[in-house]
Amino acid sequence: MKKLLLLAFAFLPAALSAQEKVSSPADLINPLMGTQSKPSLSNGNTYPAVALPWGMNFWTPQTGTMGNGWQYTYDADKILGFKQTHQPSPWMNDYGMFSVFPETGKLKLDEKDRASWFSHKAETAKPYYYSVYLADYDVTTEITPTERAASFQFTFPKSDSSHIVIDAFDKGSYVKIIPGEQKIIGYSAKNSGAVPANFKNYFVIYVDKPFALASAWHDWKKDAGQLEYTGDHAGAVITLKTAKGEKVHLKVASSFISIEQAELNLKRELGNDDFAATCQKAKDTWNKTLSRLNVEGGTIDQTRTFYSSLYRMLFFPNKMYEVDANGQNVHYSPFNGKVAPGYLFAGTGFWDTFRALYPFLNLVYPSISKEMQEGLINDYKEGGWLPEWSSPGYADCMIGNNSASVVAEAYLKGLRGYDIETLYQALKHGANNEGPNATGRRGVQYYNTLGYVPYNVKINENAARTLEYAYDDFAIYQLGKALGKPKKEIEVYKKRSQNYRNLFDPQTKLMRGKNQDGTFETPFNPFKWGDAFTEGNSWHYSWGVFHDIQGLINLMGGKQQFAAKLDSVFEMPPVFDDSYYGGVIHEIREMQIAGMGQYAHGNQPIQHMIYLYNHANQPWKTQYWVREAMNRLYRATPDGYCGDEDNGQTSAWYIFSAMGFYPVTPASDQYVLGAPLFKKVTVNLENGKTITINAPKNSDENRYVNTLTVDGKPYSNNWLSHKGLLNGAVLDFDMQATPNKDRGTKDADVPYSMSNDKEK
Repeated sequence: MKKLLLLAFAFLPAALSAQEKVSSPADLINPLMGTQSKPSLSNGNTYPAVALPWGMNFWTPQTGTMGNGWQYTYDADKILGFKQTHQPSPWMNDYGMFSVFPETGKLKLDEKDRASWFSHKAETAKPYYYSVYLADYDVTTEITPTERAASFQFTFPKSDSSHIVIDAFDKGSYVKIIPGEQKIIGYSAKNSGAVPANFKNYFVIYVDKPFALASAWHDWKKDAGQLEYTGDHAGAVITLKTAKGEKVHLKVASSFISIEQAELNLKRELGNDDFAATCQKAKDTWNKTLSRLNVEGGTIDQTRTFYSSLYRMLFFPNKMYEVDANGQNVHYSPFNGKVAPGYLFAGTGFWDTFRALYPFLNLVYPSISKEMQEGLINDYKEGGWLPEWSSPGYADCMIGNNSASVVAEAYLKGLRGYDIETLYQALKHGANNEGPNATGRRGVQYYNTLGYVPYNVKINENAARTLEYAYDDFAIYQLGKALGKPKKEIEVYKKRSQNYRNLFDPQTKLMRGKNQDGTFETPFNPFKWGDAFTEGNSWHYSWGVFHDIQGLINLMGGKQQFAAKLDSVFEMPPVFDDSYYGGVIHEIREMQIAGMGQYAHGNQPIQHMIYLYNHANQPWKTQYWVREAMNRLYRATPDGYCGDEDNGQTSAWYIFSAMGFYPVTPASDQYVLGAPLFKKVTVNLENGKTITINAPKNSDENRYVNTLTVDGKPYSNNWLSHKGLLNGAVLDFDMQATPNKDRGTKDADVPYSMSNDKEK
């Protein structure tokens, strides 16, 4: 036994050897990262999305029953369908979905009866390809995607009773089988809210083999002889005679507009391509998109985690627009139910993604980010508000007015060629009004008069709202200034950006809910989750002054006290008060088990906190804790996240951190420095320029920055300029095993804070 163990460990270094430049990053990705999740504990709450970057439709194997947001979980052992999905999160659930499923033998329609045992040992998951063996039917299913369509390949055994079951789901659906054309059409109206009454997702399916039998079904029962059905829950089944090993192919496409548009989408995107050709095109698209970033010199595990995180970032928000017969972009509006020209995107919550996902898109993928800005213009024109959570219309979820950051940052980071004036007006409208379904600002009348949303006026999460509104006002001010708006017009937002001060409690030196009469909430427990805060406590939200960390430092008594307060987050035990929720929510549990004290990286409010040591002249602590968080909390495995992945945000933290910097203040020109994870990272910008990040001495021990040069010149600042990076840059990090407590420790080295702005 000892000899065998020694032999096994002899192979370990090879498995963990440093990676050179990756030729096919798509093949290093594990789409199952984060799928070992459940409502009580999230390791990502993801599903294996088989799709193209920002594609309109995703496909996933379905282990959860119809309507279950946990549509694929790693611990499941049966698959009951292969589902078209647009689901941004299990908590938001899905819309516009239907499924396809092969069977043999006695026909089974009920989803629980038809479910087949499967094993991950007989499952292959890639971004561009999925395959699994369905043991109960001796059928192998393969899927490969386009943006609005997909190609299926079923390998059947010899059988006179091979079936393909189409399930259009409940809550309103339609199917029609056209045997002469080997075709099935239909629609699903199933959704999770935030849609007009006429919402439908239309689909068309072509099969490359004549049907031996065909029938519609409804409510889990076959409707013999009927080829068409409209009702609460419609489906279709076709029966085929197959030889052993025979491959049956389906071409599937959908549209939010019409059956005819679904046909167009299918012909345009699949055409005459066979399964292999579609798969190769999808793989090529992924590799081209992923190769904007090349990493070298990390372990194989680090490289897999990097590209698996990047994969997850490149889905949301996803395209809702389509291309009509004249080649024009058109979309179904989830706001007014009409078809309109132009771009539209859906499936993201700005509370999560304004922090790092959108900054990343603006830096590395600005073209798609520009499309997203144009989509926001259409959101506003068609619905009267900018969304804060789109799924696909205005979802009543989360807090804040963070569309202000998403809009302002894109323009401030250099995006042009769209109607920024309309977006600026939309920001002002949202900042001064309370809209439906989480749009605008809840409690705006209090905020604009008192300078905060009071604790005792029956507006939940009031302190969190105040802090986020203050940063959002900063974003509006910055955009207004860049657009040359009158000083009188924008000064109000500049003034409101300092409203965070109104909630700072000098006694505890933390943010605290405040009553309408100006007194602080009493009693105050800084470990209480929810209540005045959103999915966190005061220790998490007290750092939420993205635009003015120096102002926060001043309130806390100076840099030493500020740094000590940061230290205490990691030093305290993970105690909590869950009384507001009446039980332990999964975000609390994820903090408790992470072994990092009160640091709750699995949720968004605190994710920027580690970088704030740079503002306190202690950058080496940022370098240490960034590496700790990457090492402890991320892995390309089913339990590979430390909480909800949340539409690319938690992944974006990792990708930025692996590059060596992070956008603490998105609506500014700066990224705050950490330390890179790899020996080399190359960022191939859209403008043809390159950012090269070299750290040849990098290792798990050498995690501290000794010196940094930018374009060959010594560089002591704890921040990098977006404008400078866009011009192309070479960053040379000299890494070492001990902290350099001299570099980046001068007051002149600190990143942006509004309190240090000479124009203040």
